[in-house]
Amino acid sequence: MPRHLLPVGPATTPAQRGNGTAARQGGAPAPAPVPAPAVEPVPFAGLTLLHAAVRRDLARIPQALRLLQPDDAETAGALKRHWDFVTAMVTCHHEQQDTRLWPVLRRFAPELRLLLNWLESDHHNLDQCFTRTTTLVGIATRDPASAWPVSYAVEELAARVETHLRIEERQLLPRMAGVFQPGSRIGTLPELLDLLRHADGPSASDALVWLLEGVDPARVDRLLADCDDETARHWPHWRDTYARCTDRLWGPPGQ
Repeated sequence: MPRHLLPVGPATTPAQRGNGTAARQGGAPAPAPVPAPAVEPVPFAGLTLLHAAVRRDLARIPQALRLLQPDDAETAGALKRHWDFVTAMVTCHHEQQDTRLWPVLRRFAPELRLLLNWLESDHHNLDQCFTRTTTLVGIATRDPASAWPVSYAVEELAARVETHLRIEERQLLPRMAGVFQPGSRIGTLPELLDLLRHADGPSASDALVWLLEGVDPARVDRLLADCDDETARHWPHWRDTYARCTDRLWGPPGQ
């Protein structure tokens, strides 16, 4: 699969707090403190929101494939574009973990190294599965007569992804909470959006509305409070534009 993320400065280590005060090394003076944000980012929200969004779409894409009609090229094209977007977000997620998160955990939680090695290896396996399934989805959206067997392939991929996500959530996330100090941006929604803004892949605006689709409005408000003012200001427009694009695939909310 193509790689999307580009490095955006060094990841904050557990020895650094969210207000930017660095640990002194070799007597070097610490940099000037950066004012702490009014609200600390929700810990690991970028990771958990992405997990939920991937689960949601891998559950509903098979049915959308089965409902494709031979004369509905517009819906077929929209479904293929959405699949490509989901695949790109999964790729970005794996890159973020392999290049930014896992190295920090290997250093500060060496007891997790075997688990991290397995997760990184499984990322490569899943990326190959997504690549193969992308080829099949492309065939199905060009020829809806083949959509049913392709929908089963997506369901098989979803089962593999679910196993991976459960291992991360049950065996890794609880340990991460003991490694990263409160206020760390690693794994948060703002960090994910910053990475996407510097990436050759999905746009941060598309990713935000995709991640927050179906999330309780009160929680959306809390998560937007972590983001910059421009993001919060444009959120209603991005949300409405996304809904107009995806209602064709899933129907309006509640249907």
